[in-house]
Amino acid sequence: MGDGAQTDEIDWLSSGEAARRLGIATRTLYRLIDDGQVPAYRFGRVIRLQRSDVDDYIERCRIEPGSLDMRDPSGTSGVSES
Repeated sequence: MGDGAQTDEIDWLSSGEAARRLGIATRTLYRLIDDGQVPAYRFGRVIRLQRSDVDDYIERCRIEPGSLDMRDPSGTSGVSES
């Protein structure tokens, strides 16, 4: 086989590995999977995620500069105007 054979292999993560990569609890990862936010695959009783899918999710969660609304829920800045 040529050099391209290595690039065709899927890099699988266990649910525990994926949760650690995301910095979240496994239970939270299962909720993301159930909500359809992160694709996952069941092989018998084992759930696996593709590293590329986890990395794509991380990128989708990236906060764009200037997009945070730091106002409190009441719509004010929290600073009293006297």
